[in-house]
Amino acid sequence: MIANHKGEIPVVILLLPFLLGISLGINFNSGIYLMPLAIGFASLLILFLLLNFYYNRFKVYKKRWLGGILIHLLLLLAGWIAAINNNELNSTGYFSKQPAQTLLVRINNEPQLKNGIFRFTASVIANVNQKQAIPTNGTLLIAIKDSVAIKLTYGDELLIPGKYSPIDPPFNPAEFNYKKYLAHQNVYYQEFLYPGQYRLVQSNTGNPFISQALSLRRQMVQRLKQQLRNPNAIAVASTLILGYKADLSDDVLQAYSKTGTIHVLSVSGAHVAIIWALLAFILRFLDRWRHGRLIRAVIIIPVIWYYAMLTGFSPAVCRAAVMISTVIIGKTYNRYINNLNILAISAFILLLYNPLLITDVGFQLSYLAVAGLVILQPVVYAWFTFKNQWIDKLWVLCSVSVAAQVITFPLSAFYFHQFPVYFLFSNLFIVIPTAVIMYSGIFYLLLPQIPYLSACLAWLLEKTILLMNYVLAWVEHLPFASISKIWLTTTEYLLLYAIIICMFYFLYDKRAWLLRTGFVLMLLFAFSIGVKKYRSYNTNGIAFLNLRKNSGIVFKNGNHAIVISNLTDTDKNYNYSIRPYLDSCKVSDVALYQPDQEIRSAFLRKQDNFIQFRDQSIAIISKGDIDTTSTLKQKTDYLYITGSPKIPLAIINKNHEYHTIIIDATNTPKTVQIIVDQARYLHTNYVVLKRNNSFVAASN
Repeated sequence: MIANHKGEIPVVILLLPFLLGISLGINFNSGIYLMPLAIGFASLLILFLLLNFYYNRFKVYKKRWLGGILIHLLLLLAGWIAAINNNELNSTGYFSKQPAQTLLVRINNEPQLKNGIFRFTASVIANVNQKQAIPTNGTLLIAIKDSVAIKLTYGDELLIPGKYSPIDPPFNPAEFNYKKYLAHQNVYYQEFLYPGQYRLVQSNTGNPFISQALSLRRQMVQRLKQQLRNPNAIAVASTLILGYKADLSDDVLQAYSKTGTIHVLSVSGAHVAIIWALLAFILRFLDRWRHGRLIRAVIIIPVIWYYAMLTGFSPAVCRAAVMISTVIIGKTYNRYINNLNILAISAFILLLYNPLLITDVGFQLSYLAVAGLVILQPVVYAWFTFKNQWIDKLWVLCSVSVAAQVITFPLSAFYFHQFPVYFLFSNLFIVIPTAVIMYSGIFYLLLPQIPYLSACLAWLLEKTILLMNYVLAWVEHLPFASISKIWLTTTEYLLLYAIIICMFYFLYDKRAWLLRTGFVLMLLFAFSIGVKKYRSYNTNGIAFLNLRKNSGIVFKNGNHAIVISNLTDTDKNYNYSIRPYLDSCKVSDVALYQPDQEIRSAFLRKQDNFIQFRDQSIAIISKGDIDTTSTLKQKTDYLYITGSPKIPLAIINKNHEYHTIIIDATNTPKTVQIIVDQARYLHTNYVVLKRNNSFVAASN
């Protein structure tokens, strides 16, 4: 439903300055801004109240724009203040601001097991020194490598050492910024624990409602495992129905991601709507009663919110719960509210609770998708008219998928760097299986164990999931199933949205200036992409990567690259740290070699421990090298030291003449310090990769 006038969507208009204020608060989040902002807010509020109190005396009615400006400024400052207040680092009682021998923490989410390590976040309750506890606050990311930790659950209080460390930033180009991701969840520090380094102090001290919901979810997951046999089917059922994602395999995630159906594995508005539809159908008999609508609302709204709590309060579920609650209340009292206003109200409520939700990708995609359905779907649906009702219903589903995909494409491409080509078929296909899975799963979990009936529901649930997985895996492997390596700059991302707005507004309003503006924006977008590709294809360089316990050097020659690393191209570390750099550089041809392999290519030669790349050369000093002196010095640009060799730098200097030493992250801290001390003494240039950014050197 498109508003004909901004007066129909006042909440949407008021939300915009609030969002801008939150964005400013996230980027300028120091506590020193809080007092000036509070003074500014109080001053504007007093001015606004005075103008309203003396409305006629000051003839404010002649300057209606003044009130609008004041309201927008107040909302902007309110958003800024809310974001700063929400930042835990600005709290005077934040745990890192005081020394601590040990920390008393409370687990605030469900521990997840992955690769033999339990991970969870915990609220720091107190800093403990000499058995004296000082109340503190803040959130800490904890990882425990201990099989006994499987007994830990939400609400448990632990006593742990006060040896936390800051979250590492991304060390390599285009690597996922995990530090920023956690900072947007108010997590700035982490701690890794082994057996015997933590002690359970008290159990079940968290919120009783959340504790009970998580306990119920664990019981339901166990019940799914009783009669479902296929691990992938159990994982998808647990994720789709209950929001429990711990058991999902990478293959299943990839299949859903590359087919544009990853939203199915995130409990979202569609899932909540299915619950709502089921409850509304079951309780429709209440419509015959005098206060039946009110009774139905009183029953449905708490159930919807309990389901949201059961599935982990994801942004999409919270948005849907707020929206559906608002719709139910409106229908109960026969009130009409514009859908965009309902969407904006839900965003206001959630952002007032947690302003940092604005940075959550799920929050952004969820709201954009719903906005696309409300605004763009009617425009798309109007493109074609079908007299056959079944074809028309099919086109309705297609228009929904197209609208949601178009509005979310720039954002998903910006974050995930791919576009699913067959999204229309995939999304049409999953409509029926998703509904079957939800309803059969809900009835299976809610009904007691009934012979034959429970087995039939479990069989239907499992077979439907396996069919859906099979078809999506088939689509994933079709030719050109997805366009990958899409790396947009912020400017290109904003240009895409401007193009979409102009084009769809033109289709709705048919104004020529919109079409002209859209074409100009398209030319700017194409020019930006072209310049970026030209620069990428005409630049060469060497990237010495920081892969922690592994070594890695990338030699880029236009759109070709040679990678020398002990990792394989299927290793998760390769896909996390090396592949994003190659994709962002538009590299289309990659050759991967092990460090001990000989290489002969058009632009690179490697023999033993010597590498010649175009006009630059590298000598490698590794752990197995012998402490000997050569009669002939080898001239190189870089000396690459890896694997903690025992050769003193003075001996190395007798054999090599170089410009810069590269000390990679595989060296032990002790070796790094020895080399650094020797390099400083000899006044030699050096670069330490361990716990530092990678080093990228340009080449002609």
